[in-house]
Amino acid sequence: MPKLKEILRLYHEGGMSRRAIAASLDISRSTVTNVLTRAETAGVGWPLPSELEDESKLESTLYPAVTGRPRKIEEPDWNYVHQELRRKGVTLQLLWIEYKQEHQDGYQYSQFCEHYRQWKKKLDISMHQQHRGGEKMFVDYAGQTVSIIDPDTGEVREAEIFVAVLGASNYTYAEGQWSQSLGDFIGGHVNAFQYFGGVPQLIVPDNLKSAVKKSDRYEPSTNRTYAEMVRHYGCAVMPARPYRPKDKPKVEVGVKTVEQWILAALRNRRFFSLGELNTAIHDALETLNNKPFQKLEGTRASLFAAVDKPALRALPAIPYEFARWVQARVAPDYHIEVDKNYYSVPYSLVREYVDVRISEKIVEVFLRGKRVTSHVRETHSKYRHITEPAHMPKSHLAHMEWTPEKFINWGRTFGPYTATVTEQILHRKAHPQQAYRSCLGLQALAKKFSRERIESACAHAVSINACTYRSVKSILEAGIDQVTLDLDTDKPTPIHENVRGAAYYSSSFSTGKPN
Repeated sequence: MPKLKEILRLYHEGGMSRRAIAASLDISRSTVTNVLTRAETAGVGWPLPSELEDESKLESTLYPAVTGRPRKIEEPDWNYVHQELRRKGVTLQLLWIEYKQEHQDGYQYSQFCEHYRQWKKKLDISMHQQHRGGEKMFVDYAGQTVSIIDPDTGEVREAEIFVAVLGASNYTYAEGQWSQSLGDFIGGHVNAFQYFGGVPQLIVPDNLKSAVKKSDRYEPSTNRTYAEMVRHYGCAVMPARPYRPKDKPKVEVGVKTVEQWILAALRNRRFFSLGELNTAIHDALETLNNKPFQKLEGTRASLFAAVDKPALRALPAIPYEFARWVQARVAPDYHIEVDKNYYSVPYSLVREYVDVRISEKIVEVFLRGKRVTSHVRETHSKYRHITEPAHMPKSHLAHMEWTPEKFINWGRTFGPYTATVTEQILHRKAHPQQAYRSCLGLQALAKKFSRERIESACAHAVSINACTYRSVKSILEAGIDQVTLDLDTDKPTPIHENVRGAAYYSSSFSTGKPN
C-alpha cells in the first residue's frame, strides 16, 4: 500500500490528527486508522528501523500474508457491545481493547468495527440508533385518540395520548390527556419524570406548538413556560427539526408501539373517566416494558435498569408547578388585567409593559426580568380589584392626569344622568382610582354613539339603579336607550344618597385621602 511511511511520519513526527492526515494525503480516515492500528499491533514506531525503510518490507510487516488454515476467531458478544456503547464514555476502541485482552487472536480494530456495523444493520431502526444512557427523552402525541363517555350525559369526548420514550433503553411512558394544550403537555413531562424516577440530559419534542414558540430548522425557540419547566429540572430541550423524521425515530417508533400494544389492546373497552383510562394504560405499560426484545437480549425494563436509570439526574425536591406567562400593559389605574381580575403594581409602572407569571395560586409580575410584585390569585370571582396599598401614590394629582373631578365634569358635558352614572361608578370602589378603567370605558362608548344616546342610556341605567359601565354598554347595544322615558334634562342631577359631587373628590384628593 502506498503512503504507509508518510502516514506514520505525519502522525508521529507531524503530530497531525487522523482526519488531517486523510485530507492531506487524499485517502479515507478509516485507511489512516487501519494503518496506525496495524503499526501499533506490529510494534512499528517512528523513526522506522533501517530494515523497514523499504516500502515493500514495511507493507509486508503491516499486512502479513495469511498462511495455513484460517484460524478460528472468537466472535465478540455484539449484543453486549451494543448495550455497553450506551454507557457514558464507552467507545468501540475501549471495548475492542477489552476484547483483545481476553482473545489475543481475535479481530483487529478495523475488523472489529466493521463486523459490529454489519451486525447493527440487522436491528430495527429504533434500536439501531446509538443513544447514551440518561441522555435523551423523546416526547410526542399518538395519532390515535381514545373515547371517554360522560356517565351522566352520555357525551363522548376524545382523549389525547402523550408518549415519552428514553433513547437508550426504549423504556416507555404514556398517559391520556384532555388536550395537547400547554398545561397538559407540561403535566405529561412532570408525570414522565416521576415514572422514570429521574431526569434525562435532553428532551427532544416534536415541533408541537405547546413546546416550540418558533419553528426553525437550525434555531427553534421554545415556549417560555416550557423553558422554565426545563430549567426547574436542570435539563435542556432540543426540538426536532421540522420535516426531519430521522431526528425523532425513537418517539415515532415508541408512538407506534403504544398504538399497537396498548391502544389496540384497549380498543374494545369503554372508559367513563380519564383516571380510568390512565389506570388501564399504566397497567399495559408494565406489560410492554417487560416484554422481551425480538432481536436483543432482555427487555425495556432490564435495559432501563442497567443503562438509563443509573445515568438519570435526581428529581428536584418539589415537582414543577405549571404556570402561564403573558405580557400586560399597566393601565392608568396602575392595575393589570389577569383572567378578568385586576391586580395592582407600583404606580410608577403606569403604561409599562410587564411580564406576568400565572400559577394556580400566585400572580407574579416582572419588569425586565426582575420581580416587582406578587398577589394571591383570585379564582372565585371576576372583575375584582386586588390592590396593595403600598402600590398607591400619595396623590394622584401629582402623578396622574386622570382625576375623579375630571371624569365627573366630562359626564356633565353630556347631561345630568351621565354625570350621575360616572359618580356612581367612582363611588362603588373603595378607592376611586380603581374605577378609572370603567370611566374610560364610558368615554370609549362616547366615540361610538351620539351624545344624545349616551345621556339617554345613562338615564335608563339610573332608572333601574344599574349605574355601571357594563349596564350602559348593554343598553346601547340593545337599543333600549331609544325607548322613550319621561326625561327632563333641564332638571338638576337626580338626588341619590351616594351622589357626592365633584367637589368631594376634588377636596378629598388634595390631601391624598378620602374623607
